[in-house]
This record gives sequence, C-alpha cells and structure tokens, in this order.
Amino acid sequence: MPTGYLTTEIDIAQVVLYVFWIFFFGLILHLLRENKREGYPLDSDRSHRAPRVKVVGFPDMPPPKRWSMPHGEADLIAPRVSLVEPDIQGVINADRPLTGYPLQPMGRAMGLPLGPGSYALRRDIPDLTIHGDPKIGPMRVLGGYQIMAGDPTPIGMPVVAADGRTAGIVEDVWVDRAEPRILYFEVALDPAVAELAGHDTRPGAPPAARAANVLLPAGFAKVQARHHRIKVVSVIADDFAYVPVTAKIDAITRREEDAIMGYFGGGYFYSSGRTI
Repeated sequence: MPTGYLTTEIDIAQVVLYVFWIFFFGLILHLLRENKREGYPLDSDRSHRAPRVKVVGFPDMPPPKRWSMPHGEADLIAPRVSLVEPDIQGVINADRPLTGYPLQPMGRAMGLPLGPGSYALRRDIPDLTIHGDPKIGPMRVLGGYQIMAGDPTPIGMPVVAADGRTAGIVEDVWVDRAEPRILYFEVALDPAVAELAGHDTRPGAPPAARAANVLLPAGFAKVQARHHRIKVVSVIADDFAYVPVTAKIDAITRREEDAIMGYFGGGYFYSSGRTI
C-alpha cells in the first residue's frame, strides 16, 4: 500500500480537503445568518394579497440572542420580533405616492427621521458613564466644569443663524463627562423666534416653560470670538423654534441626541432662505 493512503482508494489529503470545504460552507452559512440580526425581516408591500410581506431570504433568521445591559437598562434582544417600533408611526409623517418611490414628507420635513435629516430611534434613555451617571449635562448642574482660561466664553454670546438674524442667546453649555468637551450650547430663544412655537421666554418663567430652551450641537456652530457671536449656517433663525426639545431640563436621551443632530443636519437640505 503506498504511503499516505488509508486504503487503496482514500487519500488523506483528499479527506482534509473535503473537511475544509464542509467547514467553510458552514462558516459562510453561519455568517450569513448572523448578518440578519439587524435589518431583517424586511418589510415589503410588494404583494397585493396582503398589506405587508416579511422577506427573510436564505438562510433563515438566526435564533434570538440576548445581551445583558448595565445599570438596570433593559436587555437587548436581536433579532427583534418586529423592526417597526410601536411609536415610529407617530414620528414619521410621510407618504409614498407609488410603490418603489421614496417617502414624501407631509407638512414640515425638518425634524422627521427621513431623508437627509434621518436619525435612528434609539432607546429614549440617557447615555451613562461607567459609574451609571448621565454622561451629558449642563455645567450648571454637573459642577466642577469651567471654560478653559484663555478660551472665549460662549455663555452670553448671540447665536446668528444662516439668514443673519439672531436666534437667541447662549445660556449654558452642555459637556461630556467621559471626554471633557462641549457638546451642546443651550440657547434661550429670542422672543420673536420663540413666539412661533409658543415658547415662554419671560423672566422668571417656570422650569417647565424654560425647558423650551433648545440645544445647538457644537458641531454645527462656529464660535467667532472676534465678533462675539456663534454662527450657524445649516438653519435660519425661525427654524430654531422647532428644534426638538429634551424632556428634562438637565438631561438628554440617546434618541433626543439623534433627533437634534438630524434636525440641524437636515437643515442643509430642507431649510429655506439660507445664505452662506
């Protein structure tokens, strides 16, 4: 019997090759299934027999997997039973003229998780530090934070929008505890702007009304120390009246973060009257 043969008909190298093929096929199948933990099943309206059709494809969906979250947060499960969140219908106000066409916003487009202003409907809870404290908050609440000596102090600066009008005055700055930096400017709206949304900016207004102060992401603002102002080019002054507000005056949730960022980002496309 020649060396390297189990029998006169079976070659060891051939057996190893077949085992590798079987392993590689199983690996690809496993990765394809794991890839369907996010985004599947697809919701399709392609069928005329039913209002919606679940599209899974091959291979089938993987079994649900659970991740335990810290600080008492609800566990994450993927894949989810349904990708359509219970409250998403109240967020997206849009219509599709024909199957296959993009969604068309109904009414005011800015602020919708749609198009250039899209954002994810993340959990409506604050992002926490490793110690379980809210990671983002205003300096007046966190304490121990101050603007570095030599840097311009944004508090008190007017916010000038893309149309050249003043949208409000910076009342406070919100910082990131995990990576000490300014993330948001809290803007007390100009009375003329606040009136558009019925915000109460009178002195001594109760906390519930003062919560109408809006947050301006630092990434969309340019501090112009020479002119003692903060310039924003993505939205006009009137758009500040409709910036999504936070439920609490001293905390911001993950979903609120994305909604605010999406609002100012979408302004580059949706906001009218911008002059850069």
